[in-house]
Amino acid sequence: MRSIESIIVHCSATPEGRDVSTEEIRQWHLDRGWSDIGYHFVIELDGSLCDGRPVEFSGAHAKGHNSNSIGVCYVGGTDEDGEPKDTRTQEQKEALLDLLKQLKEDYPSAQIIGHRDVSEKACPSFDATEEYKDL
Repeated sequence: MRSIESIIVHCSATPEGRDVSTEEIRQWHLDRGWSDIGYHFVIELDGSLCDGRPVEFSGAHAKGHNSNSIGVCYVGGTDEDGEPKDTRTQEQKEALLDLLKQLKEDYPSAQIIGHRDVSEKACPSFDATEEYKDL
């Protein structure tokens, strides 16, 4: 079993309201030559929680942090011009919170952070570390 030190929250960097499926994201990653989708979980616009890469396997979502983290992505994250924006629907916010609570039960010592905390990206377009600090 992998040692999980962090749960990293991402966005798909797609415009607000654009309905992108987990399978579409998987295909983007396969087209890059990856073995599967890089995230372990995806939360679609309607709040549906979809499985990505199995948690037992390292993800491909945060360079230098994949071996000891779980990657969670919500669909959205930009305005129509491609600028960072917290576009989470209420359903996505609820599903993300529920998932993070469950992951913290499974991995109590894991820290919840945003991708932007380990890269120069704006992803996930909100401060996940601050928002989920009490979990």
